[in-house]
Amino acid sequence: MVLILSIFPGIDLLGRAFEEVWPDACVVRGPDLLWGGDIHSFHPPLGKFDGVIGGPPCQAFSPIGNFCKTAGAKHGNLIPEFERVVDEARPQWFLAENVPQAPIPQIRGYVIQNFLLNNRWVGGEQNRERRFTFGLYFSDDGFIDPAITDNPLLEIETNLFEPIESFPTVLAGHGLLKSQRAKYKVQYFSIQKMCQLQGLSSNFLDDAPFTAQKKREVIGNGVPLPMGQAIARAVRKAVEG
Repeated sequence: MVLILSIFPGIDLLGRAFEEVWPDACVVRGPDLLWGGDIHSFHPPLGKFDGVIGGPPCQAFSPIGNFCKTAGAKHGNLIPEFERVVDEARPQWFLAENVPQAPIPQIRGYVIQNFLLNNRWVGGEQNRERRFTFGLYFSDDGFIDPAITDNPLLEIETNLFEPIESFPTVLAGHGLLKSQRAKYKVQYFSIQKMCQLQGLSSNFLDDAPFTAQKKREVIGNGVPLPMGQAIARAVRKAVEG
């Protein structure tokens, strides 16, 4: 059994991806504001989890956060909380997801690899680029020089061709955001279409006790399943290998 702690889970599409491609993985969801939890008061047990995954809120670093300052100020920078939780849990590995502009988590004792991945490179129709940071435990001696390894820790299997059909990034609270001559125009996908572009069934949230606005938020904040599955396969291969 592989025990994985998922923090900042929301509806946890990333954790779902790990469960789908790693049959013996058990994903434990940490606290989230969506369910009344607070990461600041959460302290995981030492040495109990094999891995920690999570995407700290990205509004402070995303282009939409710069466009709408209230969106960026809602959560602030919670990457230090991700670093703290990993440091307290001391898992064998960790995986962080965020927008490309976000700072890279730095945690003592881990060899770290960070890279950009687009959902279209792994078969998704949605054009969604994200930064992933993978850390593998090395020692407790302090921060590790990335040059300690000449080989990438993760090898992502990408498709030879991208899908012919292409759609813009699904955003939390919006269908999509288009820039037209330096002016922004918001257009809306249906909730069902947002689910499909995230790799889910169109009726995924039909019975969820959320308002339409909240459904858009939790869908848009998630990691597309094709992207999450590609990452989970790579992590499994690296850990088991």
